[in-house]
Amino acid sequence: MPLPPAPTKRAALLSPDALDAPARSSQRGSRRSGEQRSGEADSRGPQPLELFDNLGTEGGGEPARTARRTKAKPAPAPSPVSAPQQQPAAIQIETRVPAASPAPYIPEPAAAPQPPARPKRSKSGGPAKLFVLDTNVLLHDPMCLFRFEEHDIFLPMIVLEELDGHKKGTTEVARNGRQTSRTLDALAAAQDADIDKGLKLDTTGHREAGGRLFFQTAPLDYSLPVSLPQGKADNQILGVVQALRDEYAKDKPGRARREVVLVSKDINMRVKARALGLAADDYQNDKTLEDGDLLYAGSLALPADFWTRQSKTVESWQSGSNTFYRISGPLVPNLYINQFVYFEAPGEPSMYARVTEIRDKTAVLKTLKDYSSGKNAVWGVNTRNREQNFAMNLLMDPEIDFVTLTGTAGTGKTLMALASGLTQVLDDRRYTEIIMTRATVSVGEDIGFLPGTEEEKMGPWMGALDDNLEFLAKGDGGGAGEWGRAATNELIRSRIKVKSMNFMRGRTFLNKYVIIDEAQNLTPKQMKTLITRAGPGTKIICMGNLAQIDTPYLTEGSSGLTFAVDKFKGWPHGGHITLARGERSRLADFASDVL
Repeated sequence: MPLPPAPTKRAALLSPDALDAPARSSQRGSRRSGEQRSGEADSRGPQPLELFDNLGTEGGGEPARTARRTKAKPAPAPSPVSAPQQQPAAIQIETRVPAASPAPYIPEPAAAPQPPARPKRSKSGGPAKLFVLDTNVLLHDPMCLFRFEEHDIFLPMIVLEELDGHKKGTTEVARNGRQTSRTLDALAAAQDADIDKGLKLDTTGHREAGGRLFFQTAPLDYSLPVSLPQGKADNQILGVVQALRDEYAKDKPGRARREVVLVSKDINMRVKARALGLAADDYQNDKTLEDGDLLYAGSLALPADFWTRQSKTVESWQSGSNTFYRISGPLVPNLYINQFVYFEAPGEPSMYARVTEIRDKTAVLKTLKDYSSGKNAVWGVNTRNREQNFAMNLLMDPEIDFVTLTGTAGTGKTLMALASGLTQVLDDRRYTEIIMTRATVSVGEDIGFLPGTEEEKMGPWMGALDDNLEFLAKGDGGGAGEWGRAATNELIRSRIKVKSMNFMRGRTFLNKYVIIDEAQNLTPKQMKTLITRAGPGTKIICMGNLAQIDTPYLTEGSSGLTFAVDKFKGWPHGGHITLARGERSRLADFASDVL
């Protein structure tokens, strides 16, 4: 075969800058970019080397192109910084064409993956730690016992007592308490389980847990300050942590010293522990993102020189009212399916498009429908800014089954969702009805029980629905008069059902348009319960403002809405947009900025 020798020659001509470029860009790329690179060798032979050349041009300027054009100097000026990275990159290129002679290259791929795998496993950089869990961690996440990798876990006896006190009831806390108790029972009943030596956490099938679970089987000696009441459960846990810290502070025969850390969701508990000189930390595994600014926005601005760089490689064609562009280059690994891209530059025509296909090192962009134009109004509603137009394209696309919208108050989330829902239910007959629900978490003091049926009880929580329906009915009625508006309101009300989240378990929605409002107040488990209600032909829209979370113990990083946005990004039938600009009123916009 003439194919294997050709890439070997090409590889010898690459400069160190070109070899270094894929390593730099892959750090910023997505999980999908690694899969694309692995599939390139199977599909296109020497094509991946072209991609490396382009990346080298982006990252290192002209040296990569010059080396390829002159074919005389593969490495004009190897710098000491890029020299150590030259060998692994060369191995990576060589292993892509081992078809002709696999034998010489067998040892090299085995040596290449080992360096990145080692630091990933040993994050502590020392012996395994001993984590003492507070009761609220077990009640918050019943699977937390298996989230500590190679480290060991210690449960004080008072934690088991508190766990026993929370197991009664139908709340989520009670369910988590019962599930934790069943998990502890399964670990203790496993074969060859010895409580004195610690229960192996991987005996129930959780192979990622490499540590052991220890129970307090004997009283421990500790001395806390007199100001801390000895009878309180939190203080007893602090005393256990102090006793364990003193016990493991020095090396003993057959046992090395180790760090003892208290893990608690209670902020005051962690403050007291640090005041006593004890190590304490929050339970981090429930957080999807460490920083809310890292949340996937759903849109990406193209660089100012985008068309200049793509002028020779871009392909375009027309299909109906849409224009398609096939692009390539270092931008592609950073894109997701259904992500919106836009190009805006002074003196040049703007472009707004959505990524519809990513294959190998190319991506296909599809131009959008302009819903800001009066002829494309949706139930009398026109979009007023770029992000609203992106959102309306997702809401009106029948191929998109799941849409998440985030943004501050007044950005039009509920209005656009209702307008597109009414159009697709009453005009297009795509769905049979609109089902609307929300998390019933009050901002202030609860007003108590509400009378009436399920829909009547949900009425006070659905003020946003009433406000938006009033606006939509007024805009659509035109000159129909009072009777016409009343008939329109009656028709709209007959196709909208307000449901409580408390009764969603076990339901299946067929051909429904489901709106979940105030989704930032849902936990990831509640979000999963609601999304899995979707049957054939159902579309679900989740909306919320991550800056207005009213649920206790939920943060921007652990909210169910953040969880859904992060897990569904890149799915071909899902989309997300962060709405940036408020359109409610100048007063609301100013208040959002300054208050």
